[in-house]
Amino acid sequence: MNEQQNIEWKQSWHDDYLKWICGFANAIGGTLFIGKDNAGGVVHLENHQSLMEVIPNKIRGLGIICDVNLLEEEQKKYIEIKVNPYSVPVSLRGRYYYRSGSTKMELTGVELNEFLLKKMGKTWDDVIEEGATIDDVDEKILNQFVEGGHESGRMPETQGLSTIEILDKLRLLEGKKIKRAALILFGKDPNRFYSNILVKIGRFDKDGSDLKFQEVIEGNLIHLLTETEILLNYKFLSKKIDFKGLHRIEVGEYPVAALREMLLNALVHRTYMGSWVQIRVFDNKLSIWNEGALPIGLDLESLKRDHSSRPRNPKIADACFKAGYIDTWGRGTLKIINACKEAQLPEPEIIERDGGVQVTIFKIGGQDGGQDGGQDGGQDGGQDGNLTARQKVVLEHIIKNPKISRSQLAEKLGINESAVQKHLDALKKKGVIKRDGETTGHWDILIKT
Repeated sequence: MNEQQNIEWKQSWHDDYLKWICGFANAIGGTLFIGKDNAGGVVHLENHQSLMEVIPNKIRGLGIICDVNLLEEEQKKYIEIKVNPYSVPVSLRGRYYYRSGSTKMELTGVELNEFLLKKMGKTWDDVIEEGATIDDVDEKILNQFVEGGHESGRMPETQGLSTIEILDKLRLLEGKKIKRAALILFGKDPNRFYSNILVKIGRFDKDGSDLKFQEVIEGNLIHLLTETEILLNYKFLSKKIDFKGLHRIEVGEYPVAALREMLLNALVHRTYMGSWVQIRVFDNKLSIWNEGALPIGLDLESLKRDHSSRPRNPKIADACFKAGYIDTWGRGTLKIINACKEAQLPEPEIIERDGGVQVTIFKIGGQDGGQDGGQDGGQDGGQDGNLTARQKVVLEHIIKNPKISRSQLAEKLGINESAVQKHLDALKKKGVIKRDGETTGHWDILIKT
């Protein structure tokens, strides 16, 4: 028998070993042997009789009961303590311990909070936010989310339902009380309830010591996903331009599928009581970090093969699954790896760092000649530097649908119509577009981009 995740050997008894018993009870159970050396050899216990009285009494002080057996091997006495896993949290003098791998760890902070919720059959995102009401939910964002989600074929039928009924369908209510997941996904201002519901993007020099410029985006998950992609594409990343015939083709520095999956993983699986999502853009690579260690039982190698899906925030993950954003088969990291492989880029790096997970993707050859797609921080960068990021998005929608109306643009962008009109006026003033006709008219593109 070897010492492993659920077996521990100790030569003699010490009250400190109650921490190991507590850790086993909070995890998957285990066995503690008293009277065995590090190699598993039996060391005779001279005080075995008194220990058979003392140890059970001390264990009962934890609020649990264990089988404590006196065993013998080659006329040498040793003690076996069998610890069963407990469905309730077990503490030693107000401190909680957990057996992870072959080590005992004390749970504190975020880890302790998640552990206690799990023991109650809850996760952080499944808890009711007592201070929130239905008025804290952005109905426009929710409706956009649902409308887009119907294309996935996973979204429940919501035609004619109220906001409360839609949230109930998504299992984001308890009675009429709002769960945390609803605020993270659709909240008008989730930072009013929880700090750090934001994404920070920084443009760095080669070694990360020189921050050139940065942007901060805050808001609900749907807003963060949309706006982060816009900013990355138009301010932080440069594009290589290929020409085929008379058509200009823009090829991104990194595969869109990989970037989107990285961002989704970070937003869906992050610890929302921890730090914000951090994106670092360098000359030769891009990394996304989110706080939250890998679930117990998963390691970095697991992420490079088929593995079970074990979301930290199952309510958030379930809603994103219904919307078609993610699947629930643990394939997120595989999609990133495969997307980079198809783009003939180096294999991504996935590491545990600073209490979280960081995914880094690289350019071919590691260098791209120093292009940085917006190095002065005050320009929008990219190929069309005379247009703002938002103006470029407006233009993209017009190119896709020249008959698109101002109200439709407002809905797609999540802003009011007066703000849309300002962007349209700016595009007309710059000679990029013009309006042909009024109510039933269409947009003409004057400058091909």
